[in-house]
Amino acid sequence: MENERLSDPLSSKNWKKWGPYISDRQWGTVREDYSPHGDAWHYVNHDLARSYAYRWGEEAIGGFCDSDQVLCVAPAFWNGKDPILKERLFGLTNGEGNHGEDVKELYFHLDSSPTHSYCKFLYKYPQEAFPYMELLQQNRTDRLKPEYELLDTDLFKDNRYFDCYIEYAKGGINDILIKVTVYNRGKEPAFIHVIPHFWFRNFWKHNSRFSKPNIISISSNCLQSSSSRNGNFFFYHQGGEQLFCDNETNNRRMYNTPNDSPFVKDGINNYIVNKENTVNPKKEGTKAAIWIKEKINPGASKSFSVRLTKTAMDEPWADFDEIFAQRIAETDQYYARLTPKRISEKNRSLLRTTVSGLLWTKQFYYLDVFKWLFGEPSEAAPFRNYKRNYDWQHLTCRNIISMPDKWEYPWFAAWDLAFHAATFIHVDPSFAKQQLSLVLREYYMHPNGQIPAYEWNFSDVNPPVHAWSVWYVYETDKKKTGISDWDFLERAFQKLLMNFTWWVNQKDANGTDIFEGGFLGLDNIGVFDRNHMPAGIKKLQQADATSWMAMYAINMLRISLELAQHNKAYEESAAKFFRHFLNIGWAMHHIGKKDISLWDEQDGFYYDAIQFENGTSQRLRVRSLVGVIPLLAVEIMHCSVFEQLREFNTRLQVIRLTRPDLTRIISDIENKNKDGNYLFAIMIGDRLEHLLKRLLDEAEFLSDYGIRSLSRHYKDNPFVFGYLGSEYRIQYEPGESSSSMFGGNSNWRGPIWLPLNYLIINALRKYYQYYGDSYTYEFPAKSGNRLTLKQIANELTKRLLKIFERNDEGRFQYHASHQPQWREQHFKEHHLFYEFFHGDTGQGLGASHQTGWTALITNLLLEMDEEEQESDK
Repeated sequence: MENERLSDPLSSKNWKKWGPYISDRQWGTVREDYSPHGDAWHYVNHDLARSYAYRWGEEAIGGFCDSDQVLCVAPAFWNGKDPILKERLFGLTNGEGNHGEDVKELYFHLDSSPTHSYCKFLYKYPQEAFPYMELLQQNRTDRLKPEYELLDTDLFKDNRYFDCYIEYAKGGINDILIKVTVYNRGKEPAFIHVIPHFWFRNFWKHNSRFSKPNIISISSNCLQSSSSRNGNFFFYHQGGEQLFCDNETNNRRMYNTPNDSPFVKDGINNYIVNKENTVNPKKEGTKAAIWIKEKINPGASKSFSVRLTKTAMDEPWADFDEIFAQRIAETDQYYARLTPKRISEKNRSLLRTTVSGLLWTKQFYYLDVFKWLFGEPSEAAPFRNYKRNYDWQHLTCRNIISMPDKWEYPWFAAWDLAFHAATFIHVDPSFAKQQLSLVLREYYMHPNGQIPAYEWNFSDVNPPVHAWSVWYVYETDKKKTGISDWDFLERAFQKLLMNFTWWVNQKDANGTDIFEGGFLGLDNIGVFDRNHMPAGIKKLQQADATSWMAMYAINMLRISLELAQHNKAYEESAAKFFRHFLNIGWAMHHIGKKDISLWDEQDGFYYDAIQFENGTSQRLRVRSLVGVIPLLAVEIMHCSVFEQLREFNTRLQVIRLTRPDLTRIISDIENKNKDGNYLFAIMIGDRLEHLLKRLLDEAEFLSDYGIRSLSRHYKDNPFVFGYLGSEYRIQYEPGESSSSMFGGNSNWRGPIWLPLNYLIINALRKYYQYYGDSYTYEFPAKSGNRLTLKQIANELTKRLLKIFERNDEGRFQYHASHQPQWREQHFKEHHLFYEFFHGDTGQGLGASHQTGWTALITNLLLEMDEEEQESDK
C-alpha cells in the first residue's frame, strides 16, 4: 500500500498532507529574531519560548501538523518536579556551549513510512527535575574539554526515567491517530503527567485575510477546532481535564506591557505547574490541551490515545488498534521491499532507522525575507540596525523541506539538501526531485544565479554539489524505473546554468579558471578564516573551490550529453562544459607566470595558494580534504553516448587538434577501455597514485572508521604559517574543535564526515569502471596488501559501517565510552546520527540527529550490496 501511495502523485501528495513537520526548535532562529542588532540566540531563548507566539513556525517534541502548519498536535510531559512543562527540547545556544549550540535531551526517531502513515518517536524523560542549570554551568568550560551531556548527570542512574513512545497512524488523509505509551524504567512507582496539545499556529495576527480560528469543548471527551483555512476538526480523547488558552504572546512577561488576550500562550504551563488561574474557564481558545495524570509502577506502562479527524465519530476508538496494526504492517512491507535480502539483520535495522530519521527531519519552513525586514503591510517596520539578508528580499519560503537537524539546524542548508536528495531517491523519488527543484526556483535562487545557503547568511557560499545530486537522482531513478525523467533533468539544468555562470562571474576574479569561495561549508579547515583573510593577503586561490567547479563542469557535461540524446540543441552546452572542464584542469597546473600552481609536484598533493599584495604567491602546504576534493571531479562515459552527437564530436576534434595540451592534462580521451568507457578526470596517472599514497595511509587520512578531514601527521607536527609577526596554526584535532571559528561546533581538522567520505567512495567506484581489475593499490598504504579500487571502496564502506556496529563493550562505536547507559537494555538498540565522527575512535560529535547527510549510510549499504550482486554474476 505504501508503494502504491508513492507511485500515484495525487495520492502521495494527499497522504503526505500531515506529517512530523514541526520543528524541534523555533526559538533562537533568525526567523524569529526581531532584535535591533540581530542577536537571534537571545531575542527568544528557551526560557522565553513558552511565552512567545512565533511569527514563522512552531516547535514541539515529536509533533505532527498539516503541510501548511495551520493546525498542530503534540504531547507535552511533566514529572511533577520540573519548573516548566516539557513542551520543547532544551539545549545550549552557541555562546553557552563550549563547542557551540547543542541539544541536551535524549530522543530517537524510531520509525516512519515515506507518507508518514505510520511514525514512531521515543523521548527519554528523567523522573527528577531536569538539570537545566547543571547543563549550562558544566558546559561553561574551555574548548579543550568535551561537551557535558545529559547522561553525564546522575539523572539516569538506577533507570530513574520514563520512556515516552509517541506514535502516529493515519486512518485517512485527515484522520490522525496518536498514541503515547509511557514506561516507568525505574525501581519505584512514579507519576507522569501526559498533556496532549492541540493548537493553531498564529497565522491570523499577521495576515488580515484570515479570521481568528477557535477551539471549543463540545463534550467531556471531544474538542472541535474551526478555521476558515481548514474547516472543522475533532480532537477526541479519553479522560483528562480540558484546558484552553490562546496562542498569543505573554506581553506582560516578555515586554512588561498589557496582554492582548487574558489567557496567553503559557497559560496551560502556568495552570499546571504554578497552580495559577491562567486557562479560560469558558473552554475556548486557539490552544488547548488535555491534562492526564497517572501513576505507573516499576517496569509497567500506560497508554494514552487521542484522535484528530475531520469526521465526527460516535466510536472513535472502535477501529483505533486495527488501524495502527495495519499501518505498522504496511510500513514493515515497505522496508522489506526497500532492503536487499542479503543485508544482515543488524544492517537491515540500521537502514530502516536511518531512513526513518531522514523522514522525521522534514519541516514546515516559512520565511518571507521582505516581510521579515520591513514588516507586514498593516504594521510598522521592525527596528533593525543590522538588516541580515538584505540582498535576499525576493526569498519567500513556505514549503516542507528536509532539514539537516531540526534542533541544531532547523533551517534548510543548500549543500546538505543535495545529499538528502541522494538518499531520498531510494525512498521517495518524487520528494527527492522536488527538494532539488525547490532551491532552484525563482523565489529561492537569487536573480544573479546564487543558490541561498542558509538563513544565518543566504549569501554564504556552499560547495556547488547540486548538479552532482541532480545527475545522481536522475540516473538512479532511471535505473530503478527504466524511464528517463527528461522534464526534471531539463528544468534543473536550465537553472543550474544560471548558478554555474554566477560562480564563474563572482568567484573567478581574474578569469583564470582558479576559484575562490571562502569557507565553502568546510568551516575551520584552514589555518585562518577563509572568508576573512589576514591583512596583506590579496586573495586565496582554493584547491577545493576550483575542484568543486571542475566537478560541477563535468556533471553539467554529463547532463548535457544526456539531454542531447533527447534534443540535439544540448550538444552546444556539452561542448561548452567540456571545454570549461579542460580549462579548469589545465589552470590547476598552470596558473600563470607570477603565480604558482595548486599542484605540488614535490609532495604530490593539491594545496591552496595565497597571493600577497606585492604580487608573490605561496602554497599553504596543509594536507587536508582541500587537496582530496580533486579526486571527486571524475565521470565515466560510454562511447555510445557520443555516437549520434555529430556537432559535439566535431568540436571535440577541434580541441584535440588545436590544444592537445588541454586534453592530456585531464585524460587520454583518445583511448577507451575494453568496455568502451572513456575516463574524464582531474586525478589521473601519477597524480592518482600520489593521492592514494596519502589517502590510504593510516598515519595520514585513513582511520579505522573512514577518511579523516586532516592528515594525522599534524598531531605531532602542527602546520604553522608565520606572517607579519603572527602565527597561524593548524593541528590534527580528531574530536571537537578547540577553535572558536564559526562558533566552534563545526570541526574539519581531523574528524570523519559522511558526505565527503561518500563522494570519495563514489569516485573510487567510477575510477574502477575505467581501470577495472588491472589497477591495484596497497590498502592500507605500505601494507603490501593490494586491492582493486572497487575493493578499496568497499573496505572504506566497511570502516564507516563499523561506526554503527557494536564494539567489544556492547555499545555502538559512536557512543561515548564513559557513558555506561548505552550498554543497557533500553538504550542499546536505539541509533543516533551524528554530524561528524572522531577521527581515531569513531565517537559521534556535533549535532546528534543530523540524519540529513549521515543518512548516506543508506546509500553505502545499498550500493555495496549492488556491487556484490554484480560480482556474483
